[in-house]
Amino acid sequence: MAEITAQMVKQLREMTGAGMMECKKALVETNGDLQAAVDELRKRGLSTAAKKAGRSTRQGLIGTLIDGSVGVVIEVNCESDFVARTGDFQQLVHDLAMQVAAANPSFIRKEDVTPEALEKEKDIQRARALAEGKPEKIVDKVVEGRMAKFYEEVCLLEQPFIKENTTTIADLIKQKIAKLGENITVARFVRFKVGETAEKE
Repeated sequence: MAEITAQMVKQLREMTGAGMMECKKALVETNGDLQAAVDELRKRGLSTAAKKAGRSTRQGLIGTLIDGSVGVVIEVNCESDFVARTGDFQQLVHDLAMQVAAANPSFIRKEDVTPEALEKEKDIQRARALAEGKPEKIVDKVVEGRMAKFYEEVCLLEQPFIKENTTTIADLIKQKIAKLGENITVARFVRFKVGETAEKE
């Protein structure tokens, strides 16, 4: 049995934002394996986040990011003005604005993808699979697999976080929900890029 030191508990707290006793318990359960303890706390945190998911979010912040030729305005909501003023929440809003600027999502979540966009992408992937010589009977399976990649590209919550690509934006938000104890939602965003309006005209 590995010895659980105060330094290990402190390190785990800094990595996860979880309480001291929760960190110690997770380290004991994982025999001092720091990464396994992080995963254990995330599992618990994510279940805590799921319980909060139905709660109303009427407070929050409008975040902005202007970076040369790209500008983003994003509204992120939480349950209280107190949480909206915390450094953790403000950092999240900033990170989400950076994500939109860099990864250029078209929708917030899978459910927001329009039927037209969905059908168009499925048609493209079906044609691509047939052109690659995939047998007709497995084409639907291939298309299904490729749609996951499509969602990852166009939906903010499905995208890998630009600062930590093993974490999705949905998981990043769930981690903040677990840490701050309030439901957090992305309400809307708009991204501007120099020259794009000219192309549309």
